[in-house]
Amino acid sequence: MNKVEKTNDNKDKFFYKINEPSKSEFLGEILVNSYSDNDVEIFGDIYKKAKQIGANSFSLKPIENIDGTIQKFNSAYYILNLYYTNIDDIPAEENVAYLVSSSEKKQKININNKTTELEPRSFIRLDLNGNEVMSVSTRKLLGSTVKLSAKSGQPSLYLSLTNFKIRSNDSLYGGVNLKSGDITGLEKSFGMFLTTIYSEQKKD
Repeated sequence: MNKVEKTNDNKDKFFYKINEPSKSEFLGEILVNSYSDNDVEIFGDIYKKAKQIGANSFSLKPIENIDGTIQKFNSAYYILNLYYTNIDDIPAEENVAYLVSSSEKKQKININNKTTELEPRSFIRLDLNGNEVMSVSTRKLLGSTVKLSAKSGQPSLYLSLTNFKIRSNDSLYGGVNLKSGDITGLEKSFGMFLTTIYSEQKKD
């Protein structure tokens, strides 16, 4: 913990990213001051510390250079602002899928039979609509394919293209909610964390 301003006694299990904290109660900051490619472990440590002060939401804190400009994100040194936010004040994102790459290797995937290469520590955001079934495949010999389409009220989906080794019975911050070979559905809190510390790659 880098700073603790106050605590909250809520028992919320979720830990969601927010972009507009004006309706949130600021609780403190957490500093990540080392690099690790074990994002499950890093998130687990962050989650535990956040819950110690009752945080259920977070945002990435911009870090300024001496000249006032914002530093480029550094995965070995960043700060998360921690908040308590009423669940009704957290915007619900529907019919969006995030394809999250590996922390170490480039990956080739097919999206509707078109090949895209994802850089390490990156993700692609897909907007789903009701008139199209989107096919995502990992292109391996025994690779996986998932079909994605819009549904009424469907919350955002976070799909790992590698095995993050999250147990489906993990009671700490959720676990697998979808699995097709080497395409794995990630719990929303973890997915939001990864898409905060990874870079967005535009779909070709």
